[in-house]
Amino acid sequence: MEDKVKDVLLTQGFKFKKQFGQNFITDTNLLASIADGAGVTKDSTVVEIGCGAGTLTRALAERAKKVIAFEIDRDLESVLSVTLSGVDNAEVIFRDFLKVDMRAFEEKMPPYIVVANLPYYITTPLVMKFIEESEKCLSLTVMVQEEVADRFCSECGTPEYGAVTANIALRGECRMIKKVSRVMFSPRPNVDSAVVRIDIKEGNVPVKDAALYKKVVRAAFSSRRKTFENNLMQAFRLSREQARKVLEDCGVSAMARGEELSPQGFAALADKLSENGIK
Repeated sequence: MEDKVKDVLLTQGFKFKKQFGQNFITDTNLLASIADGAGVTKDSTVVEIGCGAGTLTRALAERAKKVIAFEIDRDLESVLSVTLSGVDNAEVIFRDFLKVDMRAFEEKMPPYIVVANLPYYITTPLVMKFIEESEKCLSLTVMVQEEVADRFCSECGTPEYGAVTANIALRGECRMIKKVSRVMFSPRPNVDSAVVRIDIKEGNVPVKDAALYKKVVRAAFSSRRKTFENNLMQAFRLSREQARKVLEDCGVSAMARGEELSPQGFAALADKLSENGIK
């Protein structure tokens, strides 16, 4: 398939653009494993972000009921007209999905799954857009930089654990499906990748106030060198005594640092702050 895709790109005069982070997948086994890992079936509606040359789009369409693919680069229109020729259940929309109004997009959509080979520069904002704004997304299966995959799926207490890990956990259960060598892409990127699946589970981490949870998480990682007590004091304008009392009530050491708390720990702190009228 690689030679065929390269021929189409050459014939259509397509040139890769660094600003869009374009690295296409052509290996048929890898494409199939991504679609299978996402759990795509004949009843699935799939939203693909960044369809590139259409190789993953075609693999998804072979399994799904409907594929709605978003692509930011209009120069790929002529390429996709060739690579997706005869694929009747795939629709390509040339638009930046980060600028899409989620509520308007989902108004007439059935529940759907997201599958994407994401440009590295939009990975986190795009994933968080679905985590925070979507009401109909069932899961996201995304190819991301291996380092980012490690952060998404990390456990508390590890160097990779951070704000994005805890924020994803609020509604998503994350697991790594497979690691992918950089040699599988064209052109070849400078780093290896991994396929991550995030299943959306409303109330995955029960908390009374999601916005307050996110504020607590943001405070926890605002300065990794400081104790969580100091970060809470600064973020919520608390006295040391107030901050220490909240932490003690939740069984957290005054000397603890943010990366030591699990998502459930952040939720307990957010609930305790809410009980005390602290926002």
